[in-house]
This record gives sequence, structure tokens and C-alpha cells, in this order.
Amino acid sequence: MSVSVSVTLRARTRSCARRVVRFLGRALVRCRRAAARQGAEAWGQLWEGLRPVDPYRSVKAALGWLVIVSVVITTLLALFAVQSATELRVITIISIVASLLITQFVAQSLTAPLDEMSSVAKAMAGGDYSRRVRGERRDEFGELAANFNRMAADLEAVDQHRKELVANVSHELRTPIAALRAVLENVVDGVSDADPETMRTALSQTERLGRLVDHLLDLSRLDNGVVPLGSRRFEVWPYLAGVLKEANMSKGSGHSRKDVHLHLDVSPPELRAYADPERLHQVVANLIDNAVKHSPQHGRVTVRARPGAAAEGDGSLEMEVLDEGPGIPESERDRVFDRFNGTHSTESATGRKGGGISPGGGTGLGLAIARWAVELHGGRIRVAESPRGCRIQLTLPGTSQPQV
Repeated sequence: MSVSVSVTLRARTRSCARRVVRFLGRALVRCRRAAARQGAEAWGQLWEGLRPVDPYRSVKAALGWLVIVSVVITTLLALFAVQSATELRVITIISIVASLLITQFVAQSLTAPLDEMSSVAKAMAGGDYSRRVRGERRDEFGELAANFNRMAADLEAVDQHRKELVANVSHELRTPIAALRAVLENVVDGVSDADPETMRTALSQTERLGRLVDHLLDLSRLDNGVVPLGSRRFEVWPYLAGVLKEANMSKGSGHSRKDVHLHLDVSPPELRAYADPERLHQVVANLIDNAVKHSPQHGRVTVRARPGAAAEGDGSLEMEVLDEGPGIPESERDRVFDRFNGTHSTESATGRKGGGISPGGGTGLGLAIARWAVELHGGRIRVAESPRGCRIQLTLPGTSQPQV
């Protein structure tokens, strides 16, 4: 019996010892990490504090060291002249020449980045935004070069967007205008009669032109920031039912399709929201239009609305638009809301290619305008995970946040 108790005590003692050792080891590791982190922070602060006297990281320090070196050289030459009985004028000439050479070397190294920036700026003035300045320095000129390169990249992006705008709008205008012209020429030449079917074809092209003009006007308002909100409380079910009814009525017009079924899911049925009905209509219509365009044959588009996660009764709203298409690759989900993204997609209307989202007749403005309208409410819109198709989710805060 005593042997069994002794064995048990020894086993427990070894177990406790191992636990203490592990605990002390983990504590030692944490102490080492904390000490290393504090040492790195202290070294970083010291390194940053030495910057004003570092000639490689400060132009002021470089100029200061230039003056110090020139004075030291002159002093040493003067002492040498006193000890060697050399004429003072010879020493003066030597010191002046040495100071000029050192000054020229330092000045050349300081002005070289400015010369390069001047050359790049002239190229940018001529329309070449692809050139950049080398940012190898660590001083103020290096920071200036980095900021200059960021500015050049922004200007290049703006110039690219401008070119895309001209190309996209020209393409979108040319297609309906050419179709409308062909219809009217056939009517004038007697090739076809001005029957309802012909007039519907002409009307669909006119509506497509109208959508493009509306999107461009909204884009102008977006840039100018002159669109106020007319928020009010309304019932979600009849409101979204009206939006879906309009979408059903527009099937077959323009690029809309007749084979896609629209489904509305609002819970609870008496759900109320606080938002600008006109802007929200714009968002939902664009999302439905985009989902219908990229749905498979005889597919289904679901519009789902639920109360927001904020306080009950504040009018917050969470909404989703789901389709059964191929979906959007994860790498493209942050870009689908950019302007002109996915323009001139080579796929058919039943598929997406990368960011091939081109709502509103292919201009790539529909989702950008949807994001603008949601953010105008203080809300958020994103592409959410979905086991099938694409799921775009938007959240409106209701009255829990101040309206813009």
C-alpha cells in the first residue's frame, strides 16, 4: 500500500514539475518577445531621432555637414601653412578649390532628383503618364519622389478612365443609333411597314439611349456631390413589389430577358424602412437588371429584405439580390463597383467573365451608381459569399446614423 502511494506521489510530483517547467518556459518566451519588441521600438525611436543629423536621410543635415567639412578643410590647411611656412595665398587657393569641388559634388547629388522630376513632368504635360521618378533616396527628395510617383499613377488612372469613358459612351451610342437608323430607313424606303413590332424595336433602342443618358447624368451628380436625400418611412413589401413589377414589364425591352423569373421575399411582411425611395429604387433596379442579364436560361432572381441589425424600429434594412448565374470571382469582387468595369465583355448575356458586369446597357456605370446611392445613405454594399450564382448584399442604417 505504501509503495503504491509513493509511486503515485512521485508521478504527481513529476507531472507538477513538468507543468512548472512548461509554464516557466512560456513565460520566458513571452519575456524575450516583449524585450525584443521594446528593444525594436526603442531602436526605431532612436533611429528616427538621429534623422536630423543623418546626411543620407536629411537634406538639412547634408548641407550642415558640407559646411562643417569645408571649415575643417580650411582650418587644417591653415595649420599646415603655419607649420610649413607655406604662403597663405597658396593655402587659400587650395582651400577654395577643395570647397568648390565638395560643394559641386553635394549640389549635383541634391539636384539630380529635381532634374529627373522636371523631365518626367514635361513628359506628363505631353500626355505620357507612364514615366516614373526613381525613389532610391531616403531623404526629403526620396519622399518627394514617392509622392510624385503616386500623383503620376493617379493621373494615369484618370486619363485611362477618360479614354474608357469616350470609348464606352461612343460604343453604347453607336449601337442603338445604328439600329434605330436602320429601322427608320426601312420604314422610309418601304422595306417594312410602320407596324407595332417595328415601332417597338425603335422604342427599345430609344429606351437604351435614355438609360445611358440617365447614367451619365447620375455620374455627373455623383462627382459634384449635389444630390440631397429625401428620406422617409415606407413599407418595404409594396415598394419592392412595385419595383419588380416594373422590371417584369420591361422584360424584352432593350437587353432585358423574358425567361428569367423574379421572386420577392420580405420578412416580416409589415417591414418598414427609412430611406430615399427614389435612390433606393435606382439601386434595386440596377441590381435586378444586372442579375437578370447574367442569369441562365429560365433562371431565377430573388430579392430578399430583412430588418437591419440596429435597434428595432429605426428603419434599418438589409437587402440581398441573388441570381443563379456563374457568379463573380473572388479576385474581382472589389472591382465590380468601379466605373466602367467589365465593359465590352466578350461573353454572352448568360455569363460573366471576370468582372464582366456591365449593367445599364453595358456602360459599367450601374453598379457604380448603386454603390454611390447606398453610401449616400451611410450604408454599405458588397458581393457576399454564395454557394451558387452571385449574391449582392446592401445594408441601410435607417435613422441610427445622421443622413447626408
